[in-house]
Amino acid sequence: MAPDGHEGLNDPRQEAEGELSMARLALDDGELEHAAGHVAAALALAPDLPHAHELLARLDLGLFPVERPAFLGSVLARAHLLAARGGYAEALELLASAQRHDASGRWAHVPWVLDPELPGRLPAETLARILTGLAAALADPVPQEERAGLEPFVRLARHGARVHAGSATLLWAASILLRRAGEPEEALVLAERSAGQEPSPQAEIAVYGACRALERWDGAEKALLRALEFDPGNLYVRTDLGELLHLAGRPAEGLAWVEGVLRVDPRHESAYPTACGMRFERDGDLRHLIDLADHLREHPDNDHASHVLFTQSETLPWLTLPAAPTEAVVNVLHQVLEREGGDAADGALTVSAPEPPSALLAFARALPGFVLRIDTVPEPDPRLPVPQVFSGGPVRSVARRVWRYEGTTAVPAVPAPSPEASRAVAALAGQRWPHLPAAFDQAVRLAALPLDDLLAVLVHPPASPFGTPAAWPYWIRQVQAWACLGVAHHRGEQPWQGSARREALTDLAYGPEDWVSEAALLAMIATAWMVPEARADVAELVAWRYLAAVEAARSRPVTILDSLRGLVLVTPGMHPEVRRLAAESAEEEPEEDAAPSGGPGRAG
Repeated sequence: MAPDGHEGLNDPRQEAEGELSMARLALDDGELEHAAGHVAAALALAPDLPHAHELLARLDLGLFPVERPAFLGSVLARAHLLAARGGYAEALELLASAQRHDASGRWAHVPWVLDPELPGRLPAETLARILTGLAAALADPVPQEERAGLEPFVRLARHGARVHAGSATLLWAASILLRRAGEPEEALVLAERSAGQEPSPQAEIAVYGACRALERWDGAEKALLRALEFDPGNLYVRTDLGELLHLAGRPAEGLAWVEGVLRVDPRHESAYPTACGMRFERDGDLRHLIDLADHLREHPDNDHASHVLFTQSETLPWLTLPAAPTEAVVNVLHQVLEREGGDAADGALTVSAPEPPSALLAFARALPGFVLRIDTVPEPDPRLPVPQVFSGGPVRSVARRVWRYEGTTAVPAVPAPSPEASRAVAALAGQRWPHLPAAFDQAVRLAALPLDDLLAVLVHPPASPFGTPAAWPYWIRQVQAWACLGVAHHRGEQPWQGSARREALTDLAYGPEDWVSEAALLAMIATAWMVPEARADVAELVAWRYLAAVEAARSRPVTILDSLRGLVLVTPGMHPEVRRLAAESAEEEPEEDAAPSGGPGRAG
């Protein structure tokens, strides 16, 4: 269903009134098609506007064809005209399709839908079909902010259960919709009534759903077992039972049920993702999430697999958003803002050793009046690329750098990006990614940008969209992550080994110690999740970069070390000993952050 196309800054009802004025002029001139277009536009803007319905009554049904992609306003107009002619079933189907398109919209807040007697004008089976079709497209449960739009359908379900009290089918259908709309107690009553009138697997599934929403685990389990009595071989119900037992604190029993399903169908679309998630929770082995990502790559429309991967990804660093920065300058930034707020106009800060240039950039953007000074440069020199400091490893030289140093001051080594590139990266950077495969797929939107622009964004970040200076570190890390994910698509037709994107990301990862190093490694790791043939190479590159940081940390603070540990832990095919080192280090007490010398002070 196509959007309405109106993105004006005015109040929608005012815009709708403007459309109706145009519709009246068109009607006066006998231009019925133009009038119909304006009325449809008005309904898309203000679905319950009385004047729109008055003008609609003067038009014919044939002026509002529903084509694909359907215009939302035409769908609404056709629905109301059908209802006026007694075609309630088709009219409700159309309104339900509008609600599925935008669950938060108030598309059905009109008198004929809210009429308590409407269900009596429809067969119970038809109403049940409409309710179940709508419910299947909704979140479970629907977010609180979207529930107001569903209210007419919730009332329709309640009135239907009253008018067709003897229809077991309508009762369980109404139960499903009410549960998703956030009314589990009422849903359970209707589901139990349905099961009592006419036992069926659908009624028991409705009982299970309501009990689960109410965290009544025993009732939910019994309902699923009863559902299995109707169809013992139903693999979806058996998977649901496994998930329920896991949720109820019986993970071993739950996994046993799911693995039983996999013995029948090893790649079952529901059981396989569920098993991967359960196995990961059981032993923490990243391999299970990689298996799930491989499954999702083969079945990109499997929403359940994507949801499981998102849920489990939230438990590991970097899989849904960049790790939090740990630099001393970032800590001081937050302290100053907490203490002085927007009045922190100027000051001076001396840092005992160079910190990542991106962290200093975040500080400068947040507190432009402060002067930063670097006290000393410890060894090994963090300003130098890794190959100039450590011998060995897979990288012998770094040809491309985005930062250069003038003494202890880091300055961008590349010119500013084009405005188009900044806007494209900023559009992605405002969001977190649900999991790495999704981030990799979304970043393809940056594939057409020149490589030089993507590199430039790393050190010339676009303006932060957040209203607080404290968000600058987060914003820069998001921008850098997405820009590097864009680099991961540069000349994507080339095989990974020897590719321009591998060369660019390797230079960034092994360049001067910076947040850019982390972002480049993340992009490599995302590539490895999606491109199995890149996994061994990426694992080696990530391992050596981490080991170089471990070695440097023996003699000086390495602020990105904890973050690099996290990246090691989410790298497919990582060498077991390197993974063990990272895991054990992550469990130890973190080292003290490099403290600024003297602390922040007013410039005198």
